[in-house]
This record gives sequence, structure tokens and C-alpha cells, in this order.
Amino acid sequence: MYPRIKEIREQKKLTQLQVSMRLEIDQSDYSKYERGVHAAPIEFYINLANIYNTSVDYILGQTDNRKRYE
Repeated sequence: MYPRIKEIREQKKLTQLQVSMRLEIDQSDYSKYERGVHAAPIEFYINLANIYNTSVDYILGQTDNRKRYE
């Protein structure tokens, strides 16, 4: 669904378990979101953007600019 979810995680050298623990969700749910099996709630993308210090738009592939909005 959104390949950048996996791409960013792998660039940061994090496991699904590490990210899911930071998001306070089950690793199996995180895996389903990453693979596009289930749609994630908006809070997932907001929290993920906060963890990676990027914008939700970047994670969703709407921009190639990694910087957060000011």
C-alpha cells in the first residue's frame, strides 16, 4: 500500500518489533499495515512521522521531501 513505511524502517535499521513497540501496537498489526493488508488509522501515520521526524505526506508518497513542515 505505502512502500515507504517499510523503506524508512529499513533505512533506520529498525525491526518491525522495535517500531511497533514505540507505536505501542502489536507487531502483527504493524506488519499488516506495512504490507497493506489492513488500512492503518491516521494516528498510526502521525505517530510514525513523529518517530522518523518526517511528514505524513512523505510516508504516504505524496512528496519526495523528507523534511517536516514548519
